[in-house]
Amino acid sequence: MARGRAPGYDDQRQDILHHAARLFARRGYAGTSMNQVAEAAGLSKASLYHYFRDKYALLVSIAESHVAALETMVAEVEAAGAPPPERMRELIVRIIGAYAGAQDHHRVLTEDVRYLEPDDRERILGHERRVVEAFARTIAAWQPGHAEAGLAKPLTMLLFGMINWMFIWLKPDGDLTHETMAPIVADLFFAGVPAIRPPARPVRGRSRAKARGTDPFVMSGT
Repeated sequence: MARGRAPGYDDQRQDILHHAARLFARRGYAGTSMNQVAEAAGLSKASLYHYFRDKYALLVSIAESHVAALETMVAEVEAAGAPPPERMRELIVRIIGAYAGAQDHHRVLTEDVRYLEPDDRERILGHERRVVEAFARTIAAWQPGHAEAGLAKPLTMLLFGMINWMFIWLKPDGDLTHETMAPIVADLFFAGVPAIRPPARPVRGRSRAKARGTDPFVMSGT
């Protein structure tokens, strides 16, 4: 008869991921050892292996849990059925709020994705693409003229270009916080997008990022 999981197993697992993400974000995936993760989590190395078979399993769990949570969040916003402008603003505020609580996870996703095996990378990219597609759908519903001009996806990528790299300059102990920046980003996007003059000829084909297979959350194209 198989043994059940001990009480608190899932909480301990999340705690390990929290410490591993922090170490990966500061030292890099390659520069972090399982010994260091075990020490940070207050576990023996043997106990750590009870939760994760190796360091690579930690990386996959950190990256996938982060993007899966974002996908769940955007699905919830869409399901609420708010009019497109309100839905667009809610998506921006909610995703910036999600980043605020997962800065280490997001840094790992953007900087250590290159270590993922092809199947794992593709699965995680699938989560990311569905997040991007939800934003693009909302932009298209909010600004149908821009959608007809083929700009829904490019505008989405421009928005993520603003949001994805906030962790580089927006410091947790600084005067500005994610909470104060979220409405600023939303206001900037709402003021700028309606003023855009679509190109004379509609944009054809897929965005370059998708055509190249680039990670939608990694603007450097690594």
